[in-house]
Amino acid sequence: MDNPARFAFMPRPVAPERLCWTPEQASAFLRHDADAYADQLADLFELLLGTGMRRGAALGLHWADVHLAERMLFVRWNLTAVDNNRLHLGKPKTRASRNWVSLSPRVAAALHRRADAARASLPQGASLTGLVFCHRDGSPLRPQSVLIALRRRTQELGLPLIGVHDLRHTAAAIMISSRVPLAVVSKTLRHSTLATTVNLYGHLLPRAARDAVAALERALNRADQHQRRQGNGRGRGSGQQAA
Repeated sequence: MDNPARFAFMPRPVAPERLCWTPEQASAFLRHDADAYADQLADLFELLLGTGMRRGAALGLHWADVHLAERMLFVRWNLTAVDNNRLHLGKPKTRASRNWVSLSPRVAAALHRRADAARASLPQGASLTGLVFCHRDGSPLRPQSVLIALRRRTQELGLPLIGVHDLRHTAAAIMISSRVPLAVVSKTLRHSTLATTVNLYGHLLPRAARDAVAALERALNRADQHQRRQGNGRGRGSGQQAA
């Protein structure tokens, strides 16, 4: 029996537009958060924007995986909300996601603030345990609550409304616009392949593409000038011999 649909082609769905803040907008948001709230969510947003970590990895972060002296942390856990209801703490989906993350001084300072606040409720000399970002009883924060707080604080500044995952996109956009090599951006975001980074953020690369073709032009022009100088030198030498 002939199938009339065997040659049908299903177009790929259009990827949703990824919203990002500019560096100025991101800076204004973090400054407002630090001044108006100075709470753990302000430090969480500092971590998300300062590292490009995924929301689930940040909410699943444990103190045992934070190494402030080395300004590093290890992504070992991922917190997700199943059906927007039941919270599940599991392993990251990919091997690349389960990796080390470098911390800038300002992100390390945010985690130091969290550590000082956590130690205040512990007996003298006790070690930090459990989740970095959590309720007073140690239970994890709900992702939806974090989104609500982000939207409310964003509206207070009149900034474009974005989701929590868009903070990761913003971090990527800032790195790319700052001309960080794409391979380094890919490793920083812990993508499994460089192709993933290109597919997600290729639209942010026009300046990098212009830089690439400009570098090609400079190299070709230098080679052309070098060849011309060599040719002129040979011409002068031949003329002198003939005379």
